[in-house]
Parts: sequence; structure tokens; C-alpha cells
Amino acid sequence: MGLFSFMTQELAMDLGTANTVIIHNDRIAVDEPSIVAIDQNSGKLIAVGEVARQMHGKTPENIKTVRPLRDGVIADFNAAEQMMRGLIKKTNSGSRMFKPSLRIVVCIPSGSTEVEIRAVRDSAEHAGGQDVYLIYEPMAAALGIGIDVEAPEGNMVVDIGGGTAEIAVIALGGIVCNKSVRVAGDVFTSDIQTYMRYQHNIKIGERTAEEIKIRVGSAITDLVDPPQDMSVRGPNLMTALPVEVSVSYQEVAYSLDRSISKIESAVLGVLEQTPPELYADVVAKGIFLTGGGALLRGLDKRLSEKINIPFHVAEDPLHAVARGTGIALKNRGHFPFLMR
Repeated sequence: MGLFSFMTQELAMDLGTANTVIIHNDRIAVDEPSIVAIDQNSGKLIAVGEVARQMHGKTPENIKTVRPLRDGVIADFNAAEQMMRGLIKKTNSGSRMFKPSLRIVVCIPSGSTEVEIRAVRDSAEHAGGQDVYLIYEPMAAALGIGIDVEAPEGNMVVDIGGGTAEIAVIALGGIVCNKSVRVAGDVFTSDIQTYMRYQHNIKIGERTAEEIKIRVGSAITDLVDPPQDMSVRGPNLMTALPVEVSVSYQEVAYSLDRSISKIESAVLGVLEQTPPELYADVVAKGIFLTGGGALLRGLDKRLSEKINIPFHVAEDPLHAVARGTGIALKNRGHFPFLMR
């Protein structure tokens, strides 16, 4: 077995719209933005991950930065394959005489169609995976935060990532009812861009909007411990002259209000479909929030007040899905919900 494990490299991959996390040997080996920089003329990969993110919005004509995933699914097949290959290479520290065979578990949105599932599997195989397994994101998130998914009781998970918000009720090792809505981190970022354009007449890029979301992002307008206002610079839309405006967390909460309402109604929609016995379990335990969106200040409070069920933010929401994928990889013979 020792020799065989040396010949097989096992990776768990949370292939996200905003970030890709790879777990190798029970630790996070790669945690980088899901973005690649490609030479337009030769089609060659120039940079991947954080280095490519720093180039985003600043490239000359011959280089383009691509985010291969949109709304949780692969939008650019070639770029996705190049990105996976580049990030997998980062886990191979130290040179080896031979290339080990690769076993990968990749997580996918629960609302994926057959075509979207096939695209992920094909990309993983093209990037070098000989043995590819797939797992649905809410299941991976539940495993990652330590829920016993095979118990005969209901647990509800809301995973707000970069491209999709995944809402699912899990019991007996399966997803009982679920909904995948394409309202998540990317939509929040574009909401902030739109707000800045109409309210302050200032044009900001995706990276600046992302920074506003992280530094002063909020889901409610009355935080107990509010963050400091953030000053933002950019060109005035009418005159193109530089302007500087100060953005408060209340403004961000106002700009995100409509998108968060969509997540609220999706959660209510899943609760409507939940069988009564499982519904009672969910009310007793509360609902678990994971994914980068769970870090939005006051989101748990807003959802709890709206839905009347306590919401708990997982302790490391950004990596919950990746950790769960790693657990599924280690116990792949034990979990029937892994897809080949």
C-alpha cells in the first residue's frame, strides 16, 4: 500500500468561481484566485492564480486575463483546463523521477446540468486526472463543518460562494431538497460597481469593488461593531477627472439589499419543500452558513430575523467546502454520494 500511495497523488479540489482551493495530504496546498493570464497570440499560459489576478484589468493587448468559471460552471473550457493544470503543478513541490497518477475529487454546484458536470469531469481529466470523482458542494460543505451527513436527521447548509449560492437539506447521506441560485459573491461585487456608478458618479473596477465588499461589506445597516469608511478613487463618469469618495458600510448594505433578498427567498423555497420531520430538525439545530459570502457582516443576523431560524456561520467558511472534499477523498469507499 505504501508503494501504491507513493505512485498515486490524491488531491481534493474546490473549483470555485472566485477561488480554487486544493487539499493535498490533509492540508491546504493551494488557495488562489480562479483566474489565468493567457498570451493571445500563442495561447500559452503566462500566469495562474494570484499573479494573474494582479494583472487583471491592467493587461496590454496581447495578454488577456480569463476567469474560466462563471456562475459556478465552466465558461471557458481551454482556460479551465490550463488553470487546473497550473494549480495542480503548484502542489508538486520537489521534482520526481516519474509522474504519479492523479486521483482527484472535484466539487460541483448542486444545480449542475449533465453538460456542466461533463465539462468539469473532462477538464479534470485533461488536466491530468486519471481517477476523477465529483461531489456536490452542499454535501462537501456539510462534511467540512463536521456534520454527520449519514445520520437520520436533517441538516440545512447555505453555501454562498463566488458564482452560486447553494442551499440544501441533507439527511441519510443524500440531498433531500436543494436549490442553486446564481446570486453570490460576483453579483455582490457588480452590485457595488453599479451603486458607485449611479450614486457617486464614479467608475470603479472589479478589484476595487471586491475590496469595498471585503473591507466595508455588510448585509444590515445597524452593525454593533461597524468597520471604518473606505475612501475610493476613480474617474468621474461625466468629466473623467479624478474624484475621491468615502463609502460607508450602510451604503454597501443598501446596494446589496436586493441580491440578499433573492437568497432569502431561495432559502424559504427550500424550507417549503422540506419534509416536516426534517424541518423540525433544521429548526432545532439552526442553519449553517459557509462559503465566502458567509463572511459578509451581519448576514447571519439578517437571515435569522427574516426566517425565524438561527443561522450559524461555520468557523472557517472559506475552506469548509475544500475540507469536506478532502474528507470525501479519504473515505471515498465509504460515501455512496461520490460520483464517478
